[in-house]
Amino acid sequence: MSAEPPFDPLSALRALRDADVDFVLIGGVAARLHGSPSLTRDIDICYSRDRENVERLATALESLHARLRSVDDSVPFRLDATTLLAGANFTFTTDVGDIDVLALPAGVNGYEDLAKNADVVDLDGVSILVTTLDDLSSRGLEPELASRVTRAALPEYFFHARGG
Repeated sequence: MSAEPPFDPLSALRALRDADVDFVLIGGVAARLHGSPSLTRDIDICYSRDRENVERLATALESLHARLRSVDDSVPFRLDATTLLAGANFTFTTDVGDIDVLALPAGVNGYEDLAKNADVVDLDGVSILVTTLDDLSSRGLEPELASRVTRAALPEYFFHARGG
């Protein structure tokens, strides 16, 4: 049995940004950034299905040595844009932990639906879009976690208004 990879969400997010992937951080890590005391062992993203973006996503995932989670390594799987576009939601294990890559999370019409309201957050020099606390709770993206926190739990400097 192989050892569980270390959980390093910042490295995963940095790889996605370095590849210029358009995504919004959702799920437990997003809730944690909004002040949730709960811990998680994966990151969840909602990504743009634009073909060029999906090609960049595949490149970023390859750089992290992504493989399907809970699937035997002997099962053939080609990690490329064509495969990602043929599906929508994938769960991966990588060198830096688990990543859930979701085009259509439950309650959401896709990336554009979340991106329009997302907060821009700087994490150690990595600027990412993070779903709002309202979207976390009202869309069911992380209702149990989001219901326990408020945006006031974090210093205001952590959030940056889009475009300024």
